[in-house]
Amino acid sequence: QVQLVESGGALVQPGGSLRLSCAVSGSAFDFIDMGWFREAPGKEREFVATLFSGGKTIYEDSVKGRFTISRVHAENTLYLQMNSLKPEDTAVYYCRMNRVGRVYWGQGTQVTVSS
Repeated sequence: QVQLVESGGALVQPGGSLRLSCAVSGSAFDFIDMGWFREAPGKEREFVATLFSGGKTIYEDSVKGRFTISRVHAENTLYLQMNSLKPEDTAVYYCRMNRVGRVYWGQGTQVTVSS
């Protein structure tokens, strides 16, 4: 059974950095695309960044230049490096894997940016 487990969320001050991880188990680390979404209190879940199998990346405008999505095949893990964090980045961050015929989600990890 495929499982995605996020980690790395924390409370951080504005301007700080975090690295989120999404570990994939129960399956080979192959996908059409794999990415990060976030859900702030009272808001819809929104796209943050995605990585296609060929290496192309796409970012939501508000995180461009601050966030970097990457993967390490040997670790079966997707990462999201987040720098220059802002209070508006506060949300639960979810990992999503898109494979042929199926989409998988993790359980989420909380990121809180506050002084």
